[in-house]
Amino acid sequence: MESVVFIFSLIDCCALIFLAVYFIITLSDLECDYINARSCCSKLNKWVIPEVIGHAVVTVLMLISLHWFIFLLNLPIATWNIYRFIMVPSGNMGVFDPTEIHNRGQLKSHMKEAMIKLGFHLLCFFMYLYRLSSCPSSLV
Repeated sequence: MESVVFIFSLIDCCALIFLAVYFIITLSDLECDYINARSCCSKLNKWVIPEVIGHAVVTVLMLISLHWFIFLLNLPIATWNIYRFIMVPSGNMGVFDPTEIHNRGQLKSHMKEAMIKLGFHLLCFFMYLYRLSSCPSSLV
């Protein structure tokens, strides 16, 4: 059972890594004026809910499977994702709003957040891979 948990977590973590890279590439395209703010924000807002769900599922899975350290490691990022999604002001297009993305350095903060998430998910990827290789497996 433990190996199934870490296989699923590894697959989910790969998806979250690809999402973080996609966010970084799309935000850097906006920064270099390759795409406009409206198309950038609509592309990114499509993937906010899958990111929140993907990270929340892994966090809850670690809680259910009693991997406390990994659960506590994932909890702040999952909480931040949910908070950011819930606290979108009414009238905004989503977490990424084209009218505000160039204001108050939001583009830089979104880019920094995507970089931090990429580093976090890479750390988690190798941690899950290590745990998968060290757990006694009935699948092998």
